Amino acid sequence: SGCASFPSLCTGVLSEVQIVQSGSKVAKPGETFSLTCSITLSDSDESIDSYYWSWIRQPPGKGLEWLGWIDPADQKGRPYYNAKFGARIRITRDTSKNEFYLQLSSLTAADTATYYCTRERKGAQRENSMEHPYKNK
Repeated sequence: SGCASFPSLCTGVLSEVQIVQSGSKVAKPGETFSLTCSITLSDSDESIDSYYWSWIRQPPGKGLEWLGWIDPADQKGRPYYNAKFGARIRITRDTSKNEFYLQLSSLTAADTATYYCTRERKGAQRENSMEHPYKNK
């Protein structure tokens, strides 16, 4: 799977989708950092709209933590966030570039982690919760 380590760069391949994530090389406490997930689809019939796209992270020595997700097919571009992050988090997308973005502000040492962009194919019934952070479709 692909990964975006804060503060490094990483490239990965997941199934038929190539996910390249890049972000800030250095971020200090109190600052904001940004990560980009660029998606290349090898199947011309595939669309990023077929998936929900999430950001998760894994602090050193700890488990995975969900930050938020976005549905690229949502015309209003409304993201859904883990309430823990309050106003510090912003997830956006540019469907013309097959990219989506994470911004996290007011950084602290607790934000040190490996950040991942992930996908899940639409179709499964999901609850909008931490355990199942996807809308019912």
